[in-house]
Amino acid sequence: MTLALASAGDDLAAPAGGGEVAWSELYDEHFDFVWRSLRRLGVPVSSLDDAAQEVFLIALRRHDAFEGRSALKTWLFGIAWNVARNLSRSRARHEEPLPDAVVDTRGVGQEEAAARAEAVRALYEVLDRLDPDKRDVFVMVELEEMGAKEVAAITGVPLNTVYSRLRAARADFEAGVNRLRARDAWRRR
Repeated sequence: MTLALASAGDDLAAPAGGGEVAWSELYDEHFDFVWRSLRRLGVPVSSLDDAAQEVFLIALRRHDAFEGRSALKTWLFGIAWNVARNLSRSRARHEEPLPDAVVDTRGVGQEEAAARAEAVRALYEVLDRLDPDKRDVFVMVELEEMGAKEVAAITGVPLNTVYSRLRAARADFEAGVNRLRARDAWRRR
């Protein structure tokens, strides 16, 4: 299956003959996923909006390359992965605070909202300390629930390497969580 632009230039032919979906609908439907994936892949907060825009510009330019062998979400994640890798190569990474807008606190009390914000901050702190290759595999499998074969296709590494990196990433992630717990316990004394 190939995605094709409609004659107006801003519509996308929907998969499986489901009519036409405007690019703006595709953007609206997948922006949060792309933004969250980029952040989880280590893109600094100050670069997230630009990186997300770049993902959708690349998708628009390369829409003919989508053959339908994977889900559209997987294809977009592959683009996001490449954007994140290119960005990390081009600039030194530095830690930045996570904006409050990432945490959905609608319908919860202040304590629950604070706990969610802290959990998200801790997640990103641990993810940011993982080796980039391990973090990429961990994010794809554990957080985005992709299969190892999809990860191998996106990253271009052998399937056994994906499994090896995932095992190591899980161990490193657990160690990072344990470090945070120990640090927090020490602070509460």
